[in-house]
Amino acid sequence: MGSHPTSLALLTAMLLGTFAVQAEEGNSNTTDTLVVIGRSADTPLNLAANVNVIDAAAIAMSGATRLGELLRGQSGIQLSDNGAGPVLAMRGFGAGQAASNTLILVDGRRLNNIDIAAPDLNAIALNQVERIEILSGSAGVLYGDQAVGGVINIVTKAPDAGSGSLQLLAGNHDTYEARGDYAGAINDNWRYYLAANRRDSDNYRDHSESETSALLARVQYEQGERSLFIEAGFNDDERELAGTLTDEQFRDSPRQAAYDGITDNNHSISRNARLGYQQALSSHWRLLLDADYSDTDVDSISFGSKGNTQRRLLSLSPKFSGRYDIQAGELKLIAGADLSRGESEFDYSYMDRSNTQKLAAAFVQASVPLSSSLSYVIGGRYAEVKDELRDDLTYPAGVNLDNDAHALELGLNYLPNQQQRFYLRAEDNFRFAKVDEQAYTSEGVLGLDPQAGRSYEAGWDYNSKGYSLRLSAFRLDLEDEIVWDPSAPKPDPSAYFNGANVNADSSRRYGVALDLDWHPLDALALGLDYQFTDAFFTAGSNDGKALSWVARHSGRGFASYDLDDNWQLYLDAQYTGERFIEGDNANLADKLDAYTLVNLALNYRRGQWLASVRADNLLDEDYVSAGYYSDWGNGYYPGSGRMVSASIKYHF
Repeated sequence: MGSHPTSLALLTAMLLGTFAVQAEEGNSNTTDTLVVIGRSADTPLNLAANVNVIDAAAIAMSGATRLGELLRGQSGIQLSDNGAGPVLAMRGFGAGQAASNTLILVDGRRLNNIDIAAPDLNAIALNQVERIEILSGSAGVLYGDQAVGGVINIVTKAPDAGSGSLQLLAGNHDTYEARGDYAGAINDNWRYYLAANRRDSDNYRDHSESETSALLARVQYEQGERSLFIEAGFNDDERELAGTLTDEQFRDSPRQAAYDGITDNNHSISRNARLGYQQALSSHWRLLLDADYSDTDVDSISFGSKGNTQRRLLSLSPKFSGRYDIQAGELKLIAGADLSRGESEFDYSYMDRSNTQKLAAAFVQASVPLSSSLSYVIGGRYAEVKDELRDDLTYPAGVNLDNDAHALELGLNYLPNQQQRFYLRAEDNFRFAKVDEQAYTSEGVLGLDPQAGRSYEAGWDYNSKGYSLRLSAFRLDLEDEIVWDPSAPKPDPSAYFNGANVNADSSRRYGVALDLDWHPLDALALGLDYQFTDAFFTAGSNDGKALSWVARHSGRGFASYDLDDNWQLYLDAQYTGERFIEGDNANLADKLDAYTLVNLALNYRRGQWLASVRADNLLDEDYVSAGYYSDWGNGYYPGSGRMVSASIKYHF
């Protein structure tokens, strides 16, 4: 799978040749409903991909108070949570691989870590969010490492002079939250945006209290064809961890902690800074530059043992975006590089490890019109990664590992009229092993190969007054998938954990998705999302077995009704079908039960005031939010029971 390095050079030459032959003078056209998940502003229908946007109106309508609540069930997203925070999976990945195969961005900045820890979604308060862009499927050319099952880009609010809001929230389990944000103008060119929030909650289970605080500040400069912004953020997330339950404990009382006297907790403090610059170089070309720095310090207690993890990441992403009017339409080009250096240090009673990962990648993509209604997309990426690992057990003297990967993309986008769109797409994807995955392999295994895959997609969109329909299908083939295998030989007989990280047997995922939005009345909106996913091994001892933690059937339905000019009622139901518990890839145990979560919100708006009452898991359904298979007995993390909250918000 993938391409040879020479393929990218050939592709670049072909793209530049296309530009030289077809380009004409002229300015690019502006479009409405722009998204930036394609790494340059465009409309979803102009991208040969399955892109869904959750806008500010939809966020307010849902009454959701946290990001996980909002995203569960959207565009086939399956959510897992072991108490440390939500993990999002797309396109048939289990919870253990989801954090490494779904790319999470905030304004284009990567939240994914160089180690296996999941992106911290607790750091993002909904009052900071303007919209959420969801690309279902591979994006190996534009985003590279880890963009395998999908990409979620969370777009925060931009400075808009003289506006702000204050919000207070209270709920059961002693939940309290305060949020505030304000945007203002310094002068005609300079603006600023400030946001803060604080949330305290005892949460559903015993010994699961959490305290979360976040701050965000941005200063932005705009003059003509030049813009600049500087942003800084801070997040403090402290939470108790209730641990796993046995099957008997779960059925007896899902709210209980794992054992009496439990002291497990996790305290994470993270800081980030970002610089963004854009400059028009000509009437056709624009330079875009992003520089990001983040550091995270995590203190934890696990099974009574203290530990510390420190992460640092510096990244630089320059790119050039070009647009030309040619005879058949608008030619769009984007080329750039992604450079990063990350460090991750672990200091635990059973482990002393220090890792550095350096990544360098170059990519190029073109959208070439063949006619006013038909265009093709072609692109490629080449990436190299260097890991410097030191582990007191497996690599006490240190070791250096080098890997590379490549991806090609080819897509067709056809818009026969203003109501319909068809697309076809084939794209390679890859992910490199995380630093702690590389540092814990079976004895005699020196490093893991990059995971390689190829995705095939087809889709049809139909939009008309009052309703819209989206139908899509995909196939995803993976080789050398990087997973944790509890039955694999340990790195050393004295190693603390049984098992090791391995390159697994090849696997395949098929899927079909149906999204329907309908407005039968001006006051009534209905929606239905359904996803079928068939994920299974295609080689090895588990050939034909289903991949664990992947539900074949999942979906979501919602209804929103305006009772009058001020009152709105919202109801949704999120269904997750039967699935094998995480790690049961031999399909030895019984499947977990299917479950449906029903959520209800009542919103009241008058002038600048908005009040909401929301009930999550209205029917108080017992379900497993995360779980792990073991020959000695499975471990279960119960999902949250009924949560009722009320909030009031003032816009000024």
